[in-house]
Amino acid sequence: MRPIKFVLLVLLILSVHSHSLSLQHPVINGLLNRLDSLRPTSHVQESAAKGLLHRLIPTHSHSFEFTIISKDVCGGSSCFIIENYDGHGGNGPEIVIKGTTGVEIASGLHWYLKYKCNAHVSWDKTGGIQIASVPNPGHLPRLDSKRILIRRPVPWNYYQNVVTSSYSYVWWGWERWEREIDWMALQGINLPLAFTGQEAIWQKVFKRFNISKEDLDDYFGGPAFLAWARMGNLHAWGGPLSKNWLGDQLLLQKRILSRMLELGMTPVLPSFSGNVPSALRKIYPGANITRLDDWNTVDGDSRWCCTYLLNPSDPLFIDIGEAFIKQQIEEYGEITNIYNCDTFNENTPPTSEPEYISSLGAAVYKAMSKGNKNAVWLMQGWLFSSDSKFWKPPQMKALLLSVPFGKMIVLDLFADVKPIWNTSAQFYGTPYIWCMLHNFGGNIEMYGTLDSISSGPVDARVSKNSTMVGVGMCMEGIEHNPVVYELMSEMAFRDEKVNVQKWLKSYARRRYMKQNHQIDAAWEILYHTVYNCTDGIKDHNTDFIVKLPDWDPSTSSLHVESKQTDSYMISTEPYETKRRFLFQDNTSGLPKAHLWYSTEEVIKALRLFLEAGDDLLGSLTYRYDMVDLTRQVLSKLANKVYMEAVTAFVKKDIESLRRLSKKFLELIKDIDVLLASDDNFLLGTWLESAKKLARNGGERKQYEWNARTQVTMWYDSKGVNQSKLHDYANKFWSGLLEDYYLPRATLYFSGLMKSLEDKKKFEIEKWRREWIMMSHKWQQSSSEVYPVKAKGDALSISRHLLRKYFT
Repeated sequence: MRPIKFVLLVLLILSVHSHSLSLQHPVINGLLNRLDSLRPTSHVQESAAKGLLHRLIPTHSHSFEFTIISKDVCGGSSCFIIENYDGHGGNGPEIVIKGTTGVEIASGLHWYLKYKCNAHVSWDKTGGIQIASVPNPGHLPRLDSKRILIRRPVPWNYYQNVVTSSYSYVWWGWERWEREIDWMALQGINLPLAFTGQEAIWQKVFKRFNISKEDLDDYFGGPAFLAWARMGNLHAWGGPLSKNWLGDQLLLQKRILSRMLELGMTPVLPSFSGNVPSALRKIYPGANITRLDDWNTVDGDSRWCCTYLLNPSDPLFIDIGEAFIKQQIEEYGEITNIYNCDTFNENTPPTSEPEYISSLGAAVYKAMSKGNKNAVWLMQGWLFSSDSKFWKPPQMKALLLSVPFGKMIVLDLFADVKPIWNTSAQFYGTPYIWCMLHNFGGNIEMYGTLDSISSGPVDARVSKNSTMVGVGMCMEGIEHNPVVYELMSEMAFRDEKVNVQKWLKSYARRRYMKQNHQIDAAWEILYHTVYNCTDGIKDHNTDFIVKLPDWDPSTSSLHVESKQTDSYMISTEPYETKRRFLFQDNTSGLPKAHLWYSTEEVIKALRLFLEAGDDLLGSLTYRYDMVDLTRQVLSKLANKVYMEAVTAFVKKDIESLRRLSKKFLELIKDIDVLLASDDNFLLGTWLESAKKLARNGGERKQYEWNARTQVTMWYDSKGVNQSKLHDYANKFWSGLLEDYYLPRATLYFSGLMKSLEDKKKFEIEKWRREWIMMSHKWQQSSSEVYPVKAKGDALSISRHLLRKYFT
């Protein structure tokens, strides 16, 4: 059966809807009806969908007719319907798309463009939109059947992590946000987190409690670290926030919310978690305020660490929480009933007593509900994974059942790897959203769990006593691994498991605008290797180029395998439940780079990709994937070279160390040249977007420091004690490799060479001091301007590197 006919058959099968909790429980039904009542008129949503169409394919503005329909037409669910237009007229519509909201219409448009026109929508930084395959107006393909009807099997498609705002969105203006909201609507996202601009709201709220602007300078983090200041992990780091920043971000948030609402989305707004400025202790000396533990500073530095938490049981907590909700309603109107709160995210409660935890949860909800009587608490379920030693069944149950049913929704944040729903009696009856976390720190390594994504949401939804009410994407950073996000987005509309192998052939044809047998064979390999990790290990961004081990081989009792295979350095550690942010330096034993597949197989996939190069030369999506795959292959080779180099050091084989360290450094240089050949792998883009938001020289310097620091040292460091979070947000970007990772590795291997030459112990503290000083200097530099446009022929460079390293 030809792929397109198979897809159409699947679409017909998907029209059969299975019941879910949302259709069976009156409380959930009532919530859905209330949210529906907050949406704008049909005309507003239809107009917003038409605006999206005009931005996406301006030549086809009149080729589609959009209509909002009642859920009754869809059997009580959200849905979209695609039909042939049966009217007359030369320049009129050809296809009719009906949907229960503007998002549903946009989703129907995307579905039609994908499966009838072989078009592809990707983030700009992953190759962009490919619509050359869409026929000219007047020639759009008609449906073979009467109509295509797609119902959502669960009501919500959630989007964002609370830290995405810092790792990916921090430097965005409206132009970029408008494209993102279009992308969201096309993917069917109807429940997005909306955290931009909240500091301006907090400033107005805290002013009522006699907190000054100067007090807030010690409370808010800098732009690139706002997410962690909001969660109470740190304060002041990277700040203060200027009056310009506060005002500009609030205006931007109002535009973001306006567009989300026009398209029929339900924004998720922030609420009060208990994190307060230190000045509140003096103003309210009787308040129950505790100081939290240190969160990853080097020496417990009080300038950044140990924030203050107002106990939810204190009446002041209710007052502040209510004031914040009401201030948002005053600014934005009553636009949502759903509010995010993560009081205990990587902050452990002072006692594990279930009654106490239940009282805390009830107080958090009370603060929300006093501000909005219809409030629903949306909580990230990350704490149940990251601190599972504390959150045993009694504690989890106490928190989840501390609010009335239907007033809390939990994000099963890491369900793609370590689901909680199946070990917690479906969150003890609490509605939850099955989420893919996928990415930590905004790293761009090629990685995915396609089999889990294609089946996990279905298994969860049809399981006995399921409380699943949605699917979601909760990555820490976006704009990478587009195949993962396209499949995950489709699961919001998939009623049955996806045959990934067949789906990938359709995906590749759309993405590169033509069928190519070498590409199909390459994706077959990638599906079974890079994109099907099943080992449950979370730290999969540990390549030694961008996360050089802080390790002294002199102290190691190194036992080296005599046999080198292509599956070198496979980590066999189980998934760790300790806090994800705590990286511990290795003083003995082998450092480990995560590897979950055969490198030899992925090299074969790269060869196939490059063989298809002449056929796909004009495709920006092909170029992005080719560069990314070449980078992936070379970075894994560098891991192997690093291990061979330190092995040579331990064996005191100075000539092998010299040769291998030279090869490692050469790999860094070559990968930098490769990345420079594609616009989407440039450090300059990140830095220039930060500087572009500045209104004056002081802001420009601060924003650039924030941007440079986040992707390198991340947090404070001192003397020979580097940040515990260094390289957490590592990036394979041209400019960063050449000017940051290369000098660091050069210092390291020079130290190892000197150690053997002088027959002395490796001076690891000297190396640490030197690279920390180097890092500080680079973070504070603003003289170097990095390119924002690619240079070089990516295909030729990639072919050259394949020959150089693998012939």
